[in-house]
Amino acid sequence: MAPEPSHSLLRKQNGGVRLKIATRSKTNKLGEVERVYRILHEWLKTAKLSPGEFLSELDLAERCGTSRTPVREACTRLLQDKWLSRIPRKGFMVTPISVRDIVDMYEYRKLLECFSAEKVARIATAEQIQELHAVGSLESGATVSLADILLANVAFHRRLSEIAGNQRVSSQLSLMLDYVARLDTLCTQTVPGWIGHTDILRAIESHQPAEARQAMQVHIDDSREKMIRLFSA
Repeated sequence: MAPEPSHSLLRKQNGGVRLKIATRSKTNKLGEVERVYRILHEWLKTAKLSPGEFLSELDLAERCGTSRTPVREACTRLLQDKWLSRIPRKGFMVTPISVRDIVDMYEYRKLLECFSAEKVARIATAEQIQELHAVGSLESGATVSLADILLANVAFHRRLSEIAGNQRVSSQLSLMLDYVARLDTLCTQTVPGWIGHTDILRAIESHQPAEARQAMQVHIDDSREKMIRLFSA
């Protein structure tokens, strides 16, 4: 078979270059969308974008140092995650928080976390219990900032679910804790006091599964009532 003309090989090579450039461009775009998504997600979680706030794509693009397209795509993902609502022909709004949302969220959270607390009380090693104590102790430090307390709270609940060893529970709870972190941020800015984990830790340390489940249920119920008082005012 006769070899192809050199210009055919050149076209193939150029096509390959174009393909590589196109692929690289798509990868860069996806990377930029992910970067913007993470920025906006963090702002939502820490209540820097407040519930009910209208979001301008142009304004967010300037704040994130990007163009409107990555912002639009990141907001679409956040829309699917229920953080945002779409306003037809205008843009996006941070989804307002209702009492119904709080009740539903804490009912679901109770199912996940009571399971984890009960199981951890049965299976936790001394080292794991000490780890939970170390995280929990950050809440009561005299010089600890509110931001650190909120981070420690999320870390405690996330680590508890990890020790329980059910990946599906951990995955679902991780999503839930992002919403809880925002509620805690808004609540602690307005309502004084913090609901700690002393009773939960005591039951886990003494390996009492039923007591651990009950302590977690009380903890979540108290947190829910505190949120309801705030958002129904």
